[in-house]
Amino acid sequence: MAFGSRAAGKHRGSSRLSRKTAGYAGVAALATTGVVGTLAAPAFAATDHKPSMEDTGLNAVVTAEDLQGQIEAQADAQRNAAEAAALKAKAEADAAARAAEAKQKAEEKAKAEREAAERAAREEERKRLNTFVSPLDDTYISTQYHAGGGMWSSGSHTGIDFHAASGTSVHAVGAGTVVEAGWGGAYGNNVVIRHNDGTYTQYGHMSSLSVSVGETVTPGQQIGLSGSTGNSSGPHLHFEARTGATYGSDIDPVSYLRSHGVDL
Repeated sequence: MAFGSRAAGKHRGSSRLSRKTAGYAGVAALATTGVVGTLAAPAFAATDHKPSMEDTGLNAVVTAEDLQGQIEAQADAQRNAAEAAALKAKAEADAAARAAEAKQKAEEKAKAEREAAERAAREEERKRLNTFVSPLDDTYISTQYHAGGGMWSSGSHTGIDFHAASGTSVHAVGAGTVVEAGWGGAYGNNVVIRHNDGTYTQYGHMSSLSVSVGETVTPGQQIGLSGSTGNSSGPHLHFEARTGATYGSDIDPVSYLRSHGVDL
């Protein structure tokens, strides 16, 4: 009896295993390229080659959902990395801003302290220059102002005499400018100083001078050494206070010094 049968050989349809293998290959192409791979079944039908992996029903298959999850996970990781980098950059910027602010405050504080110190130094210098001192240290008045006697051409003493051994340091009583320095006749070697308040002081009978005309002096600065030059009966310092530079404008030297804070 004749039976109808399909011819064997190259016209035989592909097996179930070959078709499933082609499906795996297509999905794998999707996972790696993003494009659905289309594999023609006849290409597999042309060979009797067995798949290298048996279909056990447990083989991993990459699906579109898996690929989408991987993409989302990668995007989340990138977003988290970007956020972390932004937070780090912000923290560094905040730290730099705080450091700059602290530096500015420190500089402002140092500037304020420096300016305060400079003001204090100027004030101290101003006070020092406006301070008056005694023309001699550790001394006393040996002849009073307006004392009478034939030693003075005016008939009275125009200043006061301070007791001093020859060679004792004589000081400017206050800040000012030297307007006379040299021989002064009856005054011997003498110095006249114009002070900042417009008054004058005179120092006579000195053995030597330490300043010259036009020189600026400060309170307590040495201007010479005491002696007995000129019309003098012995070593001492003749001191006068005046309202002007010339003889005859004298005022009470004790009152003058006391008005400037000098305790005699």
